[in-house]
Amino acid sequence: MLLALASSLTPYADFALDMLKWLYVVSIVASIIVIIGENRNPVKSLAWVTVLILLPVLGLVLYIFFGRSIKGLRLISRKSRKKLAAATLSARPSLNIDRLPLSDESKQKVRLVNHLTGAQYFTGNDIQIFTRGIDKFDALKRDLEAATDHIHLQYYIYENDHIGREIRDILIRKAKQGVKVRIMYDHVGSFTIDAAFFKRMRREGVEAHPFLQLTIPKLANRLNWRNHRKVVVIDGRIGYIGGMNIADRYVTGDKGKPAWRDTHLRITGPAVVALQYSFAVDWNYMSRTLLAETIPTVGEPDVTATEGVQIVPSGPTDQWSNISMVFIKAITLAKHTVFIQTPYFLPSDALLKALQSAALAGVDVRLMIPRNPDSRLLKLASGSYIKECLLSGIKVYFYEPTMLHSKLVLIDDEFVTTGSTNFDFRSFEHNFECNALIYSREFNRRMRAIFAEDQRQCTRIIFSHWRRRPIITKAFESLARLLSPIL
Repeated sequence: MLLALASSLTPYADFALDMLKWLYVVSIVASIIVIIGENRNPVKSLAWVTVLILLPVLGLVLYIFFGRSIKGLRLISRKSRKKLAAATLSARPSLNIDRLPLSDESKQKVRLVNHLTGAQYFTGNDIQIFTRGIDKFDALKRDLEAATDHIHLQYYIYENDHIGREIRDILIRKAKQGVKVRIMYDHVGSFTIDAAFFKRMRREGVEAHPFLQLTIPKLANRLNWRNHRKVVVIDGRIGYIGGMNIADRYVTGDKGKPAWRDTHLRITGPAVVALQYSFAVDWNYMSRTLLAETIPTVGEPDVTATEGVQIVPSGPTDQWSNISMVFIKAITLAKHTVFIQTPYFLPSDALLKALQSAALAGVDVRLMIPRNPDSRLLKLASGSYIKECLLSGIKVYFYEPTMLHSKLVLIDDEFVTTGSTNFDFRSFEHNFECNALIYSREFNRRMRAIFAEDQRQCTRIIFSHWRRRPIITKAFESLARLLSPIL
């Protein structure tokens, strides 16, 4: 009886199996057509086509999670964006770029950023630099305690450790005092934190939202795109931007190592409205709440402050890779110096060629990366680029004392940019990032002195020594490099 039943069902099972095979083939072909139709970098397109063909099942899964492009996806409606701009950026008079007291090279960068993102150039800002976590968090806690209207706080990582609980308690206390406290944290970046941590905040009056929260229905649409920004705005008057997350590693160190070395800025002046605008766009996307009517305007520029600032957000939904294009333009315009600090060095081909061209043309190009970053895989991938740098005359330095997490690009004697952007594919193409561009000879001088002090704690890499690395190390570096676009 059972044998007869099984025999009668066999044709249907074979038909179902054939249908599944054809369905899978159609899915692969459709994916390849989409990849080709997106007109991306042909090397990247060919790589994904190859993966789909050689790894039939795994390749499709990898492409669904890591290969798709979301350029053009609208995070906020045009109507809402217009309202936000009217409440912040558009309310300020525009400047005539040609009349700015800047070099022609800086004016070109100002125009580029303005065309890419609409980012305005703000004069009359005062900027405090932090290179130690203890100093940054002491200042941040004082400013949070003094808040009277609102606190907007956005971090990639928020840890449930000593500094995290200190900040949490201040935020709860301010919320009880009637201050509007709003928090955004990246769901993957803060994945290890217990859900009860933020639930307690919400019970106490703090509005807290994870950015791109991972759920089973939306896993494929959110896993590869992270909000890496670190932005704080207090009462519309004080802004923070940089590379430090909320975690003890920036204060007391990690795994027996000293505190991480990073760079963070405290900004007062008109540029704070641009940080406010960046936060408001992300907040609208996650909470569906428009903050346009709750954002107080910043007063007149400080006539004694000399720093001109543009705030540049960048993300995978943008038409252009905003910060990557800024870096390329700044490097190609450099006349004398290009100094870079980054925890991970995985440049696009265009950026690598720009750095090599500058070095070969006689520009003093220096790259500073940590001797021992927090990721073994990223260390291997970064190492695969060092030979090409050294051969072109780029000076490479390994920072020895601890993890170097600073993200800095310093060009000649007038331009500096720092923020959340690492010098790697993920930051340029997959992450939501935010950088401050500072046009100031005085600020440039201050950052150059900090770079020089860091360099004294580095070991310069010499090509004759670097080439003698074990063959197995070189092999692993080459393999890791293949994964650079998705690391």
